[in-house]
Amino acid sequence: MSNLLEVTEENFQSEVLDSDLPVVVDFMATWCAPCRMIAPILDRKATEYSGRIKFVQLDTDRFDALSKQYGVQKIPNLTFFQNGEVVDQLVGFLSETQISERVEDLLNK
Repeated sequence: MSNLLEVTEENFQSEVLDSDLPVVVDFMATWCAPCRMIAPILDRKATEYSGRIKFVQLDTDRFDALSKQYGVQKIPNLTFFQNGEVVDQLVGFLSETQISERVEDLLNK
């Protein structure tokens, strides 16, 4: 069972934009092999940073309008939100170390 909340067009506002915590949105698709490879890393990070940062997933095939709204053209795409604003974005497969470094940067801003 994943620690990553699945966000939709219905709950994106409340779970991401209105969140008191910084949020990492994993724009992904079920058919995307790199997306499937990064998912366990994000799941571990969600546990590690519980209560400090929120990790969520958004299926780009199901919620294309949100993907377009945030300029997502390639996946996996990790978009970092703080106070409802995009503050960072990483595209492609990333190592656990790379993700941790960006999360730490976000938390230390």
